[in-house]
Amino acid sequence: MYDFSGKVTLVTGGGGGIGEATARLFAECGSRVVVADRDVEAAGRVAADIGELAAATRVDVVDPGSVSDMVSFTEKRFGALHVLVNNAGISSPKSPVENSDIANFERVFDINVKGVYLGVRSAVPLLRRSGGGVILNTASVAGLFPRPQSSIYAASKAAVITMTKALSIELAPAIRVNCVCPSTIDTGFMANVFPDEQALANFRERLHANPGASMPLDILLETKDVALAYAFLASDHARGISGVALPIDGARSAGDIS
Repeated sequence: MYDFSGKVTLVTGGGGGIGEATARLFAECGSRVVVADRDVEAAGRVAADIGELAAATRVDVVDPGSVSDMVSFTEKRFGALHVLVNNAGISSPKSPVENSDIANFERVFDINVKGVYLGVRSAVPLLRRSGGGVILNTASVAGLFPRPQSSIYAASKAAVITMTKALSIELAPAIRVNCVCPSTIDTGFMANVFPDEQALANFRERLHANPGASMPLDILLETKDVALAYAFLASDHARGISGVALPIDGARSAGDIS
């Protein structure tokens, strides 16, 4: 695996799903980890399970003051920051555009796009003071290969991809910036996509029974698949990689298999 001894990693949305898997894996690799989440109890549970290498804090990624406090907490607790993982995000209910909800549009863009922007804006000074580092953003295969009735979510993740590319140029050479583009992973994140519990249960049954319906590799992706990609991108093995949007989608984005 990778050796992140002496490093400090900050993960937003760390109380569950991809964020939790990332926090746990980076700690396994020796990094000290700040687990940040709007649900501070969930963040505290993850940090407590990790042990002395981890600390938890609450963050509302759309509130500039809260994000700034999160970064200040990281510096006070561990003295530095080397890896920022902007993972906090939400899904969006599928809907024809003419029936879509403006409040939902604003909420999705606030969390998925503004949240990444505020995280970067607040963390860059500390990353520079720490000698440089890596910023990792969670986008989505939807930002590369959108599907019908998902225009709001797809557009928000496409914005993350473009922001990643722009920042990789702006922040070089001190800071590398990349994002990952996962396909469907069965986490609590999926609950907001479907209109009711039965629709969600039906989707999960189909996904587990036939993952090849949406990805040629015919595997069921797990949160650790994304965490492993993040670990590689944060490591010195990826020292020449910046501005990349890495699909983790079993070749789904290679072509239309719908």
